[in-house]
Amino acid sequence: DVYKRQVLATLTLALLAVLLVLRAGSGEVQAYLVGNWPAPFGITLALDRLGALMVLLTALVACAALVYALGGVAARGLHFHALFQFQLMGLNGAFLTADLFNLFVFFEVLLAASYGLLLHGRGAGQRQRLQAAVHYVTFNLAGSTLFLVALGLLYGVTGTLNMADLAVKLPALPAGDTRLAQAAGLLLLTVFAVKAALLPLYFWLPDTYAAASAPVGSLFAIMTKVGVYAVLRVTTLVFGAEVAAPFLSLLALATLALAAVGALAATRLRGLVAYLVVGSAGTLLLAAGLGSAGTLAAGLFYLVNSTLVAAAWFLLADRIAAARGGSDLLQPRPLAGSWGALGTAYFVAAVAVAGVPPLAGFMGKALLLQAAGPGPLGAWVVAGVLAASLAVMVALARAGSIIFWKSAQEAGVPAADRSPAHPAAITGLLGAVLLAAVAAGPLAAYTGAAAQQLLQRQAYIDAVMGAPPAPAAWDVRKEMRERGDAK
Repeated sequence: DVYKRQVLATLTLALLAVLLVLRAGSGEVQAYLVGNWPAPFGITLALDRLGALMVLLTALVACAALVYALGGVAARGLHFHALFQFQLMGLNGAFLTADLFNLFVFFEVLLAASYGLLLHGRGAGQRQRLQAAVHYVTFNLAGSTLFLVALGLLYGVTGTLNMADLAVKLPALPAGDTRLAQAAGLLLLTVFAVKAALLPLYFWLPDTYAAASAPVGSLFAIMTKVGVYAVLRVTTLVFGAEVAAPFLSLLALATLALAAVGALAATRLRGLVAYLVVGSAGTLLLAAGLGSAGTLAAGLFYLVNSTLVAAAWFLLADRIAAARGGSDLLQPRPLAGSWGALGTAYFVAAVAVAGVPPLAGFMGKALLLQAAGPGPLGAWVVAGVLAASLAVMVALARAGSIIFWKSAQEAGVPAADRSPAHPAAITGLLGAVLLAAVAAGPLAAYTGAAAQQLLQRQAYIDAVMGAPPAPAAWDVRKEMRERGDAK
């Protein structure tokens, strides 16, 4: 019964996410006053194309991760399903809130849940998860402290933390307060860089993601995108792109180079997958740092493919390790189970993540190079993205040859801990990756419109600041007068 309720709740989230995308597709930014107090005095949620897209990606990854977890991982410890749902609440709240303080609150919700999920599970790998959790918690606690300092500075000089209200008040600040606000903006970008694993603040990610159980790592694939989303939101709406220029683009290129070296040097498959996540974050932050409509549209297009394929990689790496006796070391070992199914999934996932035609990863990178080429960093962007893609292809080809060609196959021996839920989850995610390539035209149109909407911030400001409170269902004062007259 618990499993059925969890699946039903997550599927319902996916259905609602589809409806939100359809609703946001009209181009109108829609605001919801949670306590019925007008902005900036109350809590406001806002829905635009980008927010709806992020909620949909969260729901798709969550469905696959939950199905995989029902194959055995969820039963290895306590409170998995409660932590899983709290994580989803934090993620969705972060993507929909229109207030920086509530962004902090939702960050803390998803981080608190992620601490429990990272440590979830008994048996093999428990020691590694505990060690990784120490670094993960330490980094994020430091980030949360900086977040609060930045919010205090902003509130001290503006008297508000509503993002739409900040966008109106920041340009009117006197010179001294403007410098304080800029310092707060840089602190916020530092915090978001921690979440997105931007160089040099990426140290926590490879070990953490590699140590997490497969469904948890798959869900964590969307967590780095929270940092990317926050960077996009504050640089386009609140502070302007100049607060991040040009250091964000340069650090993103350095992150890409680091991810390429890390992938080539990886000795474990899970470690290789973790560096693929770092590389995708670097590509997305590069698009955000360049800041033009074309690069933002290309980055959002790439975001869809990179999120889905990263989530699939964590599940696939776990299946490959199970087929090799529980080891993910990149060394020749006997391979049990279905060689053909695992090899096909590996090939599709490798093509998708490396940016090779004809899948959407290639299209996203091609759009990014086309948009960035004429800019001042065009040559560096083209060289960096192409070199990183080549390094990833080499790393994946090397790992694949060790796993599938240099290892003897144990025919007829089933892989350990196998469940029908496992191939179903992997097939679902890879199917979504293929669908993104087939529907590249509509997807590019949506992400292009989302990028334009991000840059046209007045519509967001008007929607949030102009949202009227809902009329009361009944007039309490009138009812009290009528009761008095009746007496």
